[in-house]
Amino acid sequence: MTGYTSDEMMSVAAARALGDGMSCFVGIGLPSTAANLARRGHAPNLTLIYESGCLGAKPTRLPLSIGDGELADTADAVVSVPEVFNYWLQPGRIDVGFLGAAQLDKFGNINTTVIGLDYANPKVRLPGAGGAPEIAASCREVFVVLRQSTRTFVEKVDFVTSFGHGTGKGDRERLGLPGAGPTLVVTDLGLMRPDPETAELTLTELHPGVDVDQVVEATGWKLKVAGDLGTTPAPTEAELRILRDLKRASA
Repeated sequence: MTGYTSDEMMSVAAARALGDGMSCFVGIGLPSTAANLARRGHAPNLTLIYESGCLGAKPTRLPLSIGDGELADTADAVVSVPEVFNYWLQPGRIDVGFLGAAQLDKFGNINTTVIGLDYANPKVRLPGAGGAPEIAASCREVFVVLRQSTRTFVEKVDFVTSFGHGTGKGDRERLGLPGAGPTLVVTDLGLMRPDPETAELTLTELHPGVDVDQVVEATGWKLKVAGDLGTTPAPTEAELRILRDLKRASA
């Protein structure tokens, strides 16, 4: 088992960011793939929390939605949606919120609402917010995972669905948001983290076989590159086996 796809590299890199014993509020799609990979691999004590009220879910396959019965069947507890938000999320009891995006800007703001500047008549109307704004506001930190292109990585999102770092460092504090906001962005090309002085997303790691020019060309703003740019370790055979088994079970 030597080859792997860019999507597999992205899922593995995202999974590695989750530590054993953490609690993670999981979005459906790429975030769910990464979180379930982590729990089946290096982080067996990772607690997965889904918006539908499933605490400690241990799905045997990737859930199709937050309402998938597999989540409730395998959860440690199922509580009401208001309890998830009012007791677990808003008081800061959840370590990581794991989110996807349709658009992401250089300060980590997320758009999942509309493409186009006219809200009433957009080019594309997207699924919407769900619980993502609360997750972005209140989790201790937020990880974002998405494929990278100039369509998704834009200078300024068309609509701020979920607040990242606003227009720069200090905006979250001024608004009274308790969580640290996006601290990591994982793509199919590399990893980005906010600059400690400006909160602007900065390329900190390249995935194997990717060069800086590829990432710059896939970014809709003048991307900053860390001086100590690193390389993401390639997926191990064990990580790929777990990921592919998970995908097969979900087919």
